[in-house]
Amino acid sequence: MYWYDKRFHSLNYFLKETFGEKIIKIPLDGGFTCPNRDGTLSNRGCIFCSSRGSGDFAGNRLLPINEQFEEIRNSMKKKWPKAKYIPYFQAYTNTYAPVEVLKDKFYEALSLPDVVGISIATRPDCLSNDILSLLKDISKKTFLFVELGLQTTKESSIKLINRCYENNVFSKAVKDLKSINANVVCHCILGLPYETKDDMLNTVKFACQNNVNGIKLQLLHILKNTELNTLYKKEKFKVLTFEEYIDIVVSCLSIIPEDIVIHRLTAEGPRKDLVAPEFSIEKFKILNTIDNTLKSLDIYQGKNANTKVVNL
Repeated sequence: MYWYDKRFHSLNYFLKETFGEKIIKIPLDGGFTCPNRDGTLSNRGCIFCSSRGSGDFAGNRLLPINEQFEEIRNSMKKKWPKAKYIPYFQAYTNTYAPVEVLKDKFYEALSLPDVVGISIATRPDCLSNDILSLLKDISKKTFLFVELGLQTTKESSIKLINRCYENNVFSKAVKDLKSINANVVCHCILGLPYETKDDMLNTVKFACQNNVNGIKLQLLHILKNTELNTLYKKEKFKVLTFEEYIDIVVSCLSIIPEDIVIHRLTAEGPRKDLVAPEFSIEKFKILNTIDNTLKSLDIYQGKNANTKVVNL
């Protein structure tokens, strides 16, 4: 199986096939917080999350949405002068606010130049009926991605990272979102402390069995000033090596059905804050090695699909 020159169903392929042209996501900071930070569920947040709510490369939250968008768009236009855009509400939990506040921010983003859709990252436990109704209205007008942070399905890991919701909450959220015609993207972290390769594959299998539309495979990176870094300094848990990460990603791709879009194959944090693993900054080396390994082993996305989740 090939998707242009790739052996996996890449986001680039999906967007070009869907819209017929180059599409760029513009990461924004909507100024929200998170119930896992403000005391509603916890004051700690997820232990891997940075002070910017995993929006380290998003726009400046002190600026209005339109100014954030224009700043990043102007930079992107130098390389892709004729591209169209999808505003991506990335930082913190982007459905955790009164529905009228959300409506104003989302529709402002949709009114910006050359915008063809919207992507909203959130928690699966922050999708009340009124928010689902708003998202349904948006999905009738434009292309809607909703990104959910699953991260892991292993019970001990859920407690360790302080995720603060159960796996069945994720399953319900996917079902609700698909009922309103949202395109659901699942975030999975590879390399969480004390997880085995089978644990990581189980998380991916769980996402697939919940019929998500897309998956982000994200390498765990440890950043300064996070609870994860405090744990790392204390316990020196094992982090993945470059070779281990390549092997796990290739194994994940082989079990993901071919219709599921792969939105990401790695992740990186700001270099000034990175503690480990050091190879995470070598994005293009990681991506090129994944491509070459898929080819050398004659593996493609979906080759070993239809495998079942073992005990979580």
